[in-house]
Amino acid sequence: MNLVIVEDESIAARRISKMVQELAPGTQVQAVLTSVADSVHWLRQNPPPDLMLLDIELVDGQSFEIFEQVEVLCPVIFTTAYDEYAIRAFKVNSIDYLLKPIQEKELQQSLQKLQSLKKVYGDNNPSSVNMDILLQELRTQRKAPIQESRDRILVKQGQRMFPVATTEVACFFTKDKLNYVRTKSDKQYLIDYTLDELEKSLNPKNFFRANRQYIIEFHAVTRVHHYFQSKLKVEITPKPDEDIIISREKAAELRLWLGE
Repeated sequence: MNLVIVEDESIAARRISKMVQELAPGTQVQAVLTSVADSVHWLRQNPPPDLMLLDIELVDGQSFEIFEQVEVLCPVIFTTAYDEYAIRAFKVNSIDYLLKPIQEKELQQSLQKLQSLKKVYGDNNPSSVNMDILLQELRTQRKAPIQESRDRILVKQGQRMFPVATTEVACFFTKDKLNYVRTKSDKQYLIDYTLDELEKSLNPKNFFRANRQYIIEFHAVTRVHHYFQSKLKVEITPKPDEDIIISREKAAELRLWLGE
């Protein structure tokens, strides 16, 4: 079996390579690619491999972009620490989906699934990825009922309490073990709700849990930057007291939330 690994973490790539070669002796790792650009170039210059193990979050973007630039004519197993809601989409639209850190037993099952499909379909393996279907499935599963989403939040100012409409909110955040809301007019108020409680009650179309410290509002986002180790940095207005960093694992979800 000819294998191509697309993974920008060298330790993870070596581990995957070793694991596959132990599970499927005779496997030839044709290439270990670390970026969207390298993957596109390699696929244009070489015959399709028998299998691609493909991480979603790469150093220069999402591996979804590979499919937009070149036709991928081989089975794909996605390997990523992606959110749980996506599992069904990947299961349906690719050979398999493996959650990092990859377990040997799960990888073995994926390889067995590939071999079973080859026995049935031969070279006409219907296992290449239809990215249009996959991305549509991801967006569909990301949607949540909004009928019961809160449209206001009760805030405190001294001895006074009053409601603030969620349309006026730029972000919710935690600082020094207290929880606050910051409005688009740059006013800050203390609130009694935790970010976990707010995350469950806010409209997910308008609000995104960026990290443990921040929930951000869609219209407050002004810019997104690539950050170290495939993370993202989000700028919002009014400017917060600290940088809002999106983890590698949540970066793909943020992109979908922003409309990718």
